[in-house]
Amino acid sequence: MIDRPKAYELLTDYVTGKETPNIGAEENRQRVERFLVETKGYKKDDIEVDADIRFFIGDEEIRSNVDLVVRIKETRFMVLRCVPGSLVSRQRETLAAARLLDAYQIPFSVVTDGEDAQLLETATGNVLAQGLDAIPSREEAIQRTKEIEFQPFPQEKLEREKIIFRSYDEMNVNVQRKLKAT
Repeated sequence: MIDRPKAYELLTDYVTGKETPNIGAEENRQRVERFLVETKGYKKDDIEVDADIRFFIGDEEIRSNVDLVVRIKETRFMVLRCVPGSLVSRQRETLAAARLLDAYQIPFSVVTDGEDAQLLETATGNVLAQGLDAIPSREEAIQRTKEIEFQPFPQEKLEREKIIFRSYDEMNVNVQRKLKAT
């Protein structure tokens, strides 16, 4: 039997304008991108789509991406994971991404299905608020970046966090980067 990729539709990404496969939670991500720009006041340039994340566990290089990352100027402020199902089940993966993506812990993590959301404080993992309205607006983000002390993730917990991210990431099956070339 020949292993062939499944057929899929293409969508135009709201932020980048590029065509993207409509698989997994892509429609949810498009709703969130539109919400961030049209309701929360972010500029398209504030949003990184499929931000690259790379690190090593021993000799193994882990390469993946993070659905959305919101920046204020050049400072990454918030990581968003767009999911097709349970928000709670993806909290840990999202926190790990926010702790590993940069030299500092990105202050806020959001898990969303495009209709609901959980805003988490990355450093503690605590859920701060529930609902799409809980996502900070651009103006709130600008103010908060002035008040936040950006801290690196504790070195003694770093390897464990890498393993957590990799474990969740390996379970992601319906993602663009795992499409087989034809």
